[in-house]
Amino acid sequence: MGGVVAGRVRPTARAVVAAAVVAVLAVSGCGVTRDDDGGENRRLRMMIPNAPGGGYDQTGRAATRVMETADLTGRFEVSNVSGASGTVAMQRLVNERGAEDLLMTMGLGVVGATHTNGSDARVSGATPIAQLVEEQEGLLVPADSPFETVEDLVEAWTADPGSVRIGGGSSPGGPDHLFPMQLADAVGIDPTDVSYISYDGGGPLTTALLGSKIDVGTSGLAEFEGQIADGSLRVLATSGEERLEGIDAPTLQESGIDLVFTNWRGVLAPPGIPDDVRDAHIALLSQMHATDEWREALETNGWVDAFVTGDEFEEFLVEQDERVATTLDELGLP
Repeated sequence: MGGVVAGRVRPTARAVVAAAVVAVLAVSGCGVTRDDDGGENRRLRMMIPNAPGGGYDQTGRAATRVMETADLTGRFEVSNVSGASGTVAMQRLVNERGAEDLLMTMGLGVVGATHTNGSDARVSGATPIAQLVEEQEGLLVPADSPFETVEDLVEAWTADPGSVRIGGGSSPGGPDHLFPMQLADAVGIDPTDVSYISYDGGGPLTTALLGSKIDVGTSGLAEFEGQIADGSLRVLATSGEERLEGIDAPTLQESGIDLVFTNWRGVLAPPGIPDDVRDAHIALLSQMHATDEWREALETNGWVDAFVTGDEFEEFLVEQDERVATTLDELGLP
C-alpha cells in the first residue's frame, strides 16, 4: 500500500482581506460578534470529538482560548463528546443541521472513523470552515522499553510482526493507525500483519503505554509533553521532514526509513447553515489565525501552520475521504 494516504497538505490559502473580515463579522445573529456597549454577549459552542487531553481537545481549546483572549467573540462553551473515535460527535454535528452557533474540531482520525464505524455522517456532508494545523506523528515507548532506537524496533518488528503491540489514539483509518501501516510497508512488513490496538485519544493511550499494555504508541506528541519531559515516555523517532524542536529524537528519514507522514486538524460546522453564517465563521478563524497568540500556540504545541478555508478546505476533505476509503479497502477493512 506504499504511497497511499500520507495525510498531508501544503497550505495554499491565507487570511481573508481585513476589510472583508470586518464586513462579514458585522453580520447580525451569527454568534460571532463581540460585545459592544449595548449588545449582548454572543456565544459559540465548540464540540471536541474525543476525551479531554487528546489532540482535538488541545487544538479546539487553544483556538477558543485565543479567540476569547483576543476579544474576537464572547466565551465559548466547550464540550467533549467521546465515542467511536469521533463518529458519535460527527453524528451529533450532522443532527444539529442549521445550528448557527456550533463548531467542531476534527481531522484525519474522524474521516477514518466514519468509514470504519459504518456511519453515514461523513465529514464531506458537513460545512467546511477551516483547516488549521498539521502535526507530525511520533513513535513512543515507555521508559523501560527494550527498544532504545527505532532500529531496535524495526529489527524486532520485522522478525515477528505480530509480537509488537502498537497502540494509537485513533480508530482504523485515523492518523495513528495509518502511520504504523505505512511505516510497516516502508520497512517491508505486510500491513495486514500489524498488531494495532485502538484507543480513544491520548489519555487512554498514555495509560496503555505506562501500564505496558502495548509496546509502542503512535500519536502526535504535543499531548505527551509532560510524560516526555519527566522521562516516563521516550520518543524513538518522528515522522516529519525535519526534527521537532524540543524533542531529542531523529526523523524516520534520518534513521534510513523513506517515509514522511503528517496529520492535520480543522473545524467544521453543521450542514445547512446560511452562507453568511459560514462566511462569518471563516472570518472569525481568519482573524484568530492572524494573532500573535495563535502563532505562539503553534510554536508551543509543535504544530505546522496549514491554514486553508472554505471551498479549498471542502475539496481537500473530499479528497481525504476518498483516499481513506481506498486505503481501508486495501487493508481489507470496512
